[in-house]
Amino acid sequence: MKRTSLLLITGLFLISCQVEKKKTSTTLTGLSNEEKVDSTQIKQIFNAALTEGKSYEWLRDLTQNIGSRLSGSEGATKSVIWGEQLMKEVGLDSVWLQPVMVPHWVRGEKEVANYEFNGEKINVPICALGGSIATPKEGITAELIEVKSLEEAKKLGDKAKGMIVFFNGAFDNTLINTFKAYGGCVGQRYGGAATVGKFGAKAVIVRSMTNGIDDYPHTGSMGYGEIPESEYIPTAAISSRAAENLSKHLKKNPNLKFYFKQSCETLPDAPSHNVVGEIKGSEFPDKIMVIGGHLDSWDLGDGAHDDGTGIVQSLEVAYLLKKNNIKPKNTIRIVFFMNEENGLRGATEYARLAKENDELHIGALESDAGGHTPRGFSIDANDKNRALLQSWKKLLAPYGLHDITAGGGGADIGPLKDDHVTLVGYRPDSQRYFDYHHAATDTFDKVNKRELELGSASMASIVYLMDKYLYNNETLKP
Repeated sequence: MKRTSLLLITGLFLISCQVEKKKTSTTLTGLSNEEKVDSTQIKQIFNAALTEGKSYEWLRDLTQNIGSRLSGSEGATKSVIWGEQLMKEVGLDSVWLQPVMVPHWVRGEKEVANYEFNGEKINVPICALGGSIATPKEGITAELIEVKSLEEAKKLGDKAKGMIVFFNGAFDNTLINTFKAYGGCVGQRYGGAATVGKFGAKAVIVRSMTNGIDDYPHTGSMGYGEIPESEYIPTAAISSRAAENLSKHLKKNPNLKFYFKQSCETLPDAPSHNVVGEIKGSEFPDKIMVIGGHLDSWDLGDGAHDDGTGIVQSLEVAYLLKKNNIKPKNTIRIVFFMNEENGLRGATEYARLAKENDELHIGALESDAGGHTPRGFSIDANDKNRALLQSWKKLLAPYGLHDITAGGGGADIGPLKDDHVTLVGYRPDSQRYFDYHHAATDTFDKVNKRELELGSASMASIVYLMDKYLYNNETLKP
């Protein structure tokens, strides 16, 4: 009986192996000869990234030895020097700094917030939003009015006068892509003060932009829009758990008073730089493909996922091309953009100079969605080029890159947009990103080495394909 079972199991195993072999054979025979060449090259790129990659140690150096890099800060200045030196070490054909004036907002001393409920003083994790004004030195104390969206706030009118408006719009956690959930409620963070400042509100506090419930406040940019300075009001974010508790307590005591104090200020614009380096194209040196992320970060953490991972992955694209002796036809330009977080000055200046210098960009790839497991790419391009990139799914899917869809390329490459430039955003898994985004938790230890390297290889692979095929698909002529 045992012998019969063993023979049966062995037979089933052999059949399974034959089926799997047949599947593999079918897959390979389904590729053209040129696609087989590309498939082999992509495999070599991934092998190099996973065995000889540099991105993780580069990220360790950036986050551990420099740390946060808010525009105008000492950390930002150090990161420019670091980026320039690293590009030279990688051996790019040329490296230069592109001057740009950037906003200089400083947080000041640590913020405090609290309120009383049932005779107990409850301390609230809070942080000023970037661009906000300070409270008076003694802080602000006022009653609260809770809203769940900008649309609801717009209807407050005189009800907001003298009040602290509490924006408590949470992520829609039924959305699988957490960036869509973020997009659905981040408007209250950026536009809350401009919306209710004109109604005479005393201040704004905003639920942190995260899909989790934790005790970490998440900062981020805010703006005052077109309202006069006399209507500017202090604006801060509180942790998601604090927002949940505050909302419950407000329902039980609508008259409770909230206190907070912050000492942030906006200083005069400061000089800074984009860091730029390139590998000159072997056939079309005047045709440029940009790969980049943003060098600046918020000041609460170390800017590991946002956007240290994007910076080191972008440079590792160049490293992997060189490591695999791939000589690009077009010029590959690596750009570490400055000031994405609170102004987009670096991206705007880069695009302005590209136009002024009559440069022809045919493609751009941005990594600014964290360093988690690769999922695919979003494409902002004309129909022809979008279809071309989507046709590469059979080459990229074996590496988990299944999602190659229409969508935005990214904030820093956005100013390059026109009908002939193919903009691509690298899209890793989004489930953990907003645990760390703009918070003190955005530190090096949250980045997984293998996931980071898989991302670098994913980016290098699509750059390899874009460089090889994209220009031939363009309506422009060399």
